Amino acid sequence: MADSNSSSQFYAHSQYFSVSDIIVIGAYFLLNVAVGIWSSCRVSRNTLSGYFLAGRDMAWWPIGASLFASSEGSGLFIGLAGTGAAGGIAVAGFEWNATYVLLALAWIFVPVYVSCGIVTMPEYVGRRFGGERIRMYLSALSLLLSVFTKISTDLYSGALFIQVCLGWNLYLSTVLMLVVTALYTIAGGLAAVIYTDTLQTFIMIIGAIILTITAFNKIGGYTNLERVYLQAVPSKIIPNTSCHLPRPDAMHLFRDASDADLPWPGMTVGLTILATWYWCTDQVIVQRSLSAKSLTHAKGASIFAGYLKILPFIFIILPGMISRALYPDSVGCVDPEECVKVCGAEVGCSNIAFPKLVIELMPSGLRGLMIAVMMAALMSSLTSIFNSSSTLFTMDIWKKFRRHADEKELLLVGRLVTVFLVVISVVWIPILQSANSGQLYVYIQSVTSYLAPPITATFVLAVFWTRTNEPGAFWGLMVGLAVGVSRMLLEFAFPPPRCGLPDGAPWVLRSVHYLHFAIILWAITTAVVMAISLLTPPPPPEQIRNLTWWTLSDGSSPDIPMQKVSTISRRTEGSLRRSRCVRASGFCSPHPSRAAAAAAAGTTLPTIPSTREEPFWKHFCCANAIILMCVNIFLYAYYA
Repeated sequence: MADSNSSSQFYAHSQYFSVSDIIVIGAYFLLNVAVGIWSSCRVSRNTLSGYFLAGRDMAWWPIGASLFASSEGSGLFIGLAGTGAAGGIAVAGFEWNATYVLLALAWIFVPVYVSCGIVTMPEYVGRRFGGERIRMYLSALSLLLSVFTKISTDLYSGALFIQVCLGWNLYLSTVLMLVVTALYTIAGGLAAVIYTDTLQTFIMIIGAIILTITAFNKIGGYTNLERVYLQAVPSKIIPNTSCHLPRPDAMHLFRDASDADLPWPGMTVGLTILATWYWCTDQVIVQRSLSAKSLTHAKGASIFAGYLKILPFIFIILPGMISRALYPDSVGCVDPEECVKVCGAEVGCSNIAFPKLVIELMPSGLRGLMIAVMMAALMSSLTSIFNSSSTLFTMDIWKKFRRHADEKELLLVGRLVTVFLVVISVVWIPILQSANSGQLYVYIQSVTSYLAPPITATFVLAVFWTRTNEPGAFWGLMVGLAVGVSRMLLEFAFPPPRCGLPDGAPWVLRSVHYLHFAIILWAITTAVVMAISLLTPPPPPEQIRNLTWWTLSDGSSPDIPMQKVSTISRRTEGSLRRSRCVRASGFCSPHPSRAAAAAAAGTTLPTIPSTREEPFWKHFCCANAIILMCVNIFLYAYYA
């Protein structure tokens, strides 16, 4: 009965849509595919450099927009607005914290990564520590995190939005978007992903601005927001409980350290640990910065993305709070029977905050634009994950078993992996449908807190502590994995109870917030890595030179054993003997003295980005980074 109620409501929603809405959605899809095809033609897709790193010739503005769009998938649109509706503005910390880590990416991590031309993050670890076990472990973990957290979140959120707004069949809408997304990802590689990300970023911002202005007009302006939000109590409540009441600290960024939903120590230190994993060591993000034409452009991209990360507070989180204020009986429902009627989930319906605003407030035509925005967010995130996961599998797993694979084979494997991820995603849809939708955003953040801190600790020590060696890093990761998985299993065994029900979870589970646990896990991993590294022999010089922050300027580039295919498909064995690692497209390039011979033979050499910067642009980037940090600190202080 509940299912029929919710289905009839979804169908009723579709009656809001007019012909102009459908035309806008169709025009968006055609424009998106056109941009993908155009960008594919600009870059050679038949080299590994062209397909996986966009020819390493991207400017700062599309990279910055792509960094922002990749992190703002439909999971964050739905999740941020829903968490804003449920708990207020504190979730903005997840966005604003990224500013400092983005700057660390461009100023610290990218120079280290490009110094020996890596393509994937596990590849850096393989060079820094030697051996294969850490590299293989990180590749496998990254692929699992991509499939079961990123893809699942974005698919569920996008499907929820379209089902609520259009009344379409969940499978039909999701499969259609997956097919269109996969087509230009497979066809165009990273260049298609970055240019379409740029288009989608502008669509997302324009649509969200219109919706925000309309929503604020509805409640009488920003000055009325706190008052109407604190009065947003549903008509049907559970007696003798307080879960129907909005949080009194809803307009505060920093909250109590012991019993808040987002405690301030976790939102500062713990969140920085998670953000460092995401922005500085995660393949989806770092691959974009590595495609920059120079270090200056990588810095400009991080600054631009840092400014863009301020916007979700205004255009996603605040509209989520307004949605609860305007529709407390649906967005703010707490009674399980009532919630099932509204959105099909017993635990609450805060996730429908953003689509509810679109359906109720947007005029004809603009409503279609907002559907296009959500499709853009979903496709942007999925294209990023598909492209980066195929890179990861091809260069770190396939090359392990097929060491002499030629370039055509690697490109074919990269495209087949994308197809395989599409199939897995479609098969995963029924599981997502039965997922605890009210806790989806919290689930993603908590899973990250249990798995990411050991990776952060390992990368930070690899870059900043030259004494870190392979046994220390490996056993640190293994201990961190054991501790993190133990906590995760406890979390699955004792999920948070619904409103009014007793909580049977162990005391330690509820008393240690997942963001606080991230700090503890990071500290444990760091201690294990340092202890074992000091008890075992130090790494040899070739595993340090040009691979840590302190040794970037130590002489010339070292001879490094070939671990990857070259972008030059035809070379004699003699030309490989004296290959040296250069700041190229992630591959070993022949000695410069042979460049002329290769050119004469008609072979195209990969572009080599220089880490040198013009003094004016170097200082210009530094000044802008300081301004960005000042703006960020002001916002933190104002809303603290």
